[in-house]
Amino acid sequence: MDFNPDILHVYLVGGTQDTQNDVHVFLEKIELAMASGITAFQYREKGSSNLSTNQRVELGLKLRTLCWQYAIPLIVDDDYELAQQIDADGVHVGQNDSKIKDVSIAVGNQMFIGYSCNTTAEVNKSNAMNFIDYIGSGPVFPTISKADANPTIGLENLAQLKQLSKHPLVAIGGINEQNMEAVHNMGVDGIATISLILNSDDVVSTVKKMKELYK
Repeated sequence: MDFNPDILHVYLVGGTQDTQNDVHVFLEKIELAMASGITAFQYREKGSSNLSTNQRVELGLKLRTLCWQYAIPLIVDDDYELAQQIDADGVHVGQNDSKIKDVSIAVGNQMFIGYSCNTTAEVNKSNAMNFIDYIGSGPVFPTISKADANPTIGLENLAQLKQLSKHPLVAIGGINEQNMEAVHNMGVDGIATISLILNSDDVVSTVKKMKELYK
């Protein structure tokens, strides 16, 4: 699947650590989110997960099938080798993850690339990288979904990063139904979330509200 900035609109991130390491619950929630209309899914299996390498591949292939079924791009966090094994559409690289240029060389034109950029210096650096397709910036607000989250950047800095970036920008971190419109109004190309969707009591309604921001 080719990259289109519209896929960033309602961007769900998650792994089994976000459902108390319950694979079945995880798959059920992800499929519900896909059926509700999310526009992209990033498989982010972190160190707190109990899954072995083979189990991650097995789960990744199930997610691949779901993404095909709902015509949603599958993105893998950091692990480009896993992304290649499960035929993902994209890979997302953090500042502290695999070196971005190494990932670019490894995946070539096989998949699109996202890059976490949370400061003006990082965005300026990314602007010179023509192999990057989009950047992710945050956390905008305090978040409990990532134990290793960077300091919050706030709305004003988010708007500055968006204005500076030559690439489409998706915002992430502490975004909820009360503040997501304010985030959208900063001009971002999309909103990425974990708990807003995965912990929602009404996923259908939550995704609908997010999509309405981009109508």
